[in-house]
Amino acid sequence: MKTINNNTEFEQIIAGEKPVVLDFYAEWCGPCQALLPILEAASTHYGEDVVIVKINVDSNPELAAKFKVRSIPAVFLMKNGVVVDQFNGVQSSAEVHKRIDDLIAANIEKPAAVTTA
Repeated sequence: MKTINNNTEFEQIIAGEKPVVLDFYAEWCGPCQALLPILEAASTHYGEDVVIVKINVDSNPELAAKFKVRSIPAVFLMKNGVVVDQFNGVQSSAEVHKRIDDLIAANIEKPAAVTTA
């Protein structure tokens, strides 16, 4: 499970072809620490099929603001740069796996690039 340290790393990951799971967390957050092993196990389970990353809200407030994170843990599931699903708080391993399976199966087209003349 990779840690995102800045906006550049974030942009590189969401620009990729793989579905992405973003975990907004903080070191001091008890529920975040409870969810972490579930997401780490999911990262191992899905391997190269899905990119699961964590983003520390204290170190990356601009990314937390971009996603309007109000409480943590906040998890966003993205495909082709589009948020497909999201949840707050600790979820069971079975629920996390179901959401990731749904993410993989989602038929989301990559948005067309915006051009200006």
